[in-house]
Amino acid sequence: MKVKICGITNLDDALCACEFGADAIGFVFYGKSPRLVSQETARIIAEKLPPFVKKVGLFVEQTTEEIDCICTYAKLDLAQIHTETDDRFFNRLKTPFLKVVRAKKREDLTLFLGEYRLIDAFTKSYGGEGKCLPIEWFKDYDKIDRSERDKIILAGGLNLGLLDKIAPLGFYGIDVSSGVEKNKGIKDRALIKEFLLTAKAIQNE
Repeated sequence: MKVKICGITNLDDALCACEFGADAIGFVFYGKSPRLVSQETARIIAEKLPPFVKKVGLFVEQTTEEIDCICTYAKLDLAQIHTETDDRFFNRLKTPFLKVVRAKKREDLTLFLGEYRLIDAFTKSYGGEGKCLPIEWFKDYDKIDRSERDKIILAGGLNLGLLDKIAPLGFYGIDVSSGVEKNKGIKDRALIKEFLLTAKAIQNE
């Protein structure tokens, strides 16, 4: 199970996440988010990360040109697209991307079947509110078989206490932000350490 630490705003938090085994680091470029980071800061951080850690940019309601420009400048590997859009938008992107499902109901889990996608709880603020999807939505749901769960990255309100419930479901990865923070945009080193070490230990069982 891959783990992404999102909402990174400073180098210390990014290096801490890498130290304890994060597979990806997320930068938020949504202007209304308290975790907003400039592309200049993201680049400075990205340049100092280990080579096998993915750098991901979170984008909301930005053009493909803006997304490609920021990702190129900040040396990011992937664009996480929270905008509800169509295939024409994705076809114009030059940057590798990850589609996001902002799930309002259980049936939304079947959106983008066959593709790697991030599934988050719907919020007007596009995440970061600590809102978690009902875990029971994923249990015994015949339209989400094991091979499809292998392509899901679960996000939204995740924390240490939920790891035991999430691990058996077989997701490709999880994305955590508020669950490892002491303040919005400022991570808690102890929480990052415990979350990552627990997630990796569960993975290896």
